[in-house]
Amino acid sequence: MSKFSGYNFKGHKALVRVDFNVPLNDKYEITDDNRMRAAVPTIKKILKDGGAVILMSHLGRPKDGPTEKYSLKHLVYHLVSLLDGATVKFAEDCIGPKAQEAASNLQMGEVLLLENLRFHKQEEKGDAAFAQELAKLGDVYVNDAFGTAHRAHASTAVIAQYYPADARMFGLLMEAEVNNAEKVLHNAENPFTAILGGAKVSDKILIIENLMEKANNIIIGGGMAYTFLKAQGKEIGNSLVENDKLDLAKELEAKAKAKGVNLLLPVDSVAADKFAADANTQVVSNDNIPAGWMGLDIGEKSIQKFSEVISQSKTILWNGPMGVFEMEAFQKGTKAVADAIVKATSQGAFSLVGGGDSVAAVNQFGLADKVSYVSTGGGAMLEYFEGKELPGIAAVNA
Repeated sequence: MSKFSGYNFKGHKALVRVDFNVPLNDKYEITDDNRMRAAVPTIKKILKDGGAVILMSHLGRPKDGPTEKYSLKHLVYHLVSLLDGATVKFAEDCIGPKAQEAASNLQMGEVLLLENLRFHKQEEKGDAAFAQELAKLGDVYVNDAFGTAHRAHASTAVIAQYYPADARMFGLLMEAEVNNAEKVLHNAENPFTAILGGAKVSDKILIIENLMEKANNIIIGGGMAYTFLKAQGKEIGNSLVENDKLDLAKELEAKAKAKGVNLLLPVDSVAADKFAADANTQVVSNDNIPAGWMGLDIGEKSIQKFSEVISQSKTILWNGPMGVFEMEAFQKGTKAVADAIVKATSQGAFSLVGGGDSVAAVNQFGLADKVSYVSTGGGAMLEYFEGKELPGIAAVNA
C-alpha cells in the first residue's frame, strides 16, 4: 500500500500542492477542468479520513503580482461541485495574516483554497523563507502536482524539508504518474515502442538518446521527421526543417543502428501547398516532396508501417502527434496511431500517453480511457523520460 493511502489524515490539516493551472476564457470560466479533476481523489481521501485540506497552486504566468485574470477565486465554485458540495473557503493570499487566519479557522472536513502562489515572485525563485511561511499553514505536506514536479519552486521542491519524513508524501495522482512512468522507463516488457512526434528534433534530442538505451523501436513523426529525411539527402520541399540539426539527425540514426534500435521514419506524407486548413493537398513519397509543398501529416503507407510495429508491441510510449492534427485535413495520421495504440492496449500492451499534444489528441478523439495511462504533466513527463531527476519528486523522497 502507498504511503498516502495508508496515512490517516483524521485531525490533520494537509497542505496539498495541486496543479490547478487550468485555462479560463475572458469571462473567467474554466474551459478544461482535467487538471482539477485529477486532484479530486486525493482531496476526497483526506476529507473522508476526517482531515482538512489546504490547497495551493499557481495559475498562468502573472508578471506583476496580483492580477484579476489569474486569481484562483475563479475556481472556487467549480471546485465545490467537483467535491460534491464540500465547504470550500478562499484565502486572498497564500502567505501572511490572511492565509494564516483562514488556515487556523479551518474546520475538519473543510477545504481552503489559497490565492495564486505566483503572485509572489519568491515562488518561482524557490525562496526558502517563502516556503517556510507556506509550511506553517498545514501539519502534513502532500505534493500532488506532477505537472510542476520538474520545477525547483518553493511549493514543490523547497517546502518538503520543513516537514518530517513521515509527514511529507505524494498524493494519488503523483503516485500514479511516477509509478506509470517507472513502469515504462525501468520495467518495460519488450517489444517496447516509443512514438515521438512534434515539430522540432531539438526538443526531443535527450528523450531520443535516453530511450535508445531502452526501446526496441522508435517511431519518428510530425515536423521533426523532415529534419531526419533531409539529413538522408531527400527533397522535402517547404516542409519544416532545422537545418542546424542535420548532423545531429545523422548521428542519432547511426547511434540507433549501432544499438540495434529500429528507428522508423515516415515514407510518405500528406503534403499541402500552404499551412492552412483549406490548402490543396496531395499524398507524396518522402523521397521527393515537390518544391513549394510541405508535409503536414504522415501518409497511408507510413500509417500501415507504424501501425504494424505498434500492434506487435507490449509497451508503448507516445509523446507528440504525427501531423497538424488540429486541422481536419491533417489529422488522419495522428488518429490512426492513436487507434493502433488503443488496439494494442486491448490486446494486453501497456500504453502511456504523455506530452501536451498527444494528450490533446487522445482527448479530441475520445480515446483517453482506452489507453493504459494518460499523463497530466507535459514538461515533467518529458524531463522524466530524458532521465533527469525531478526536484519535486526528489524533495519528498529525501
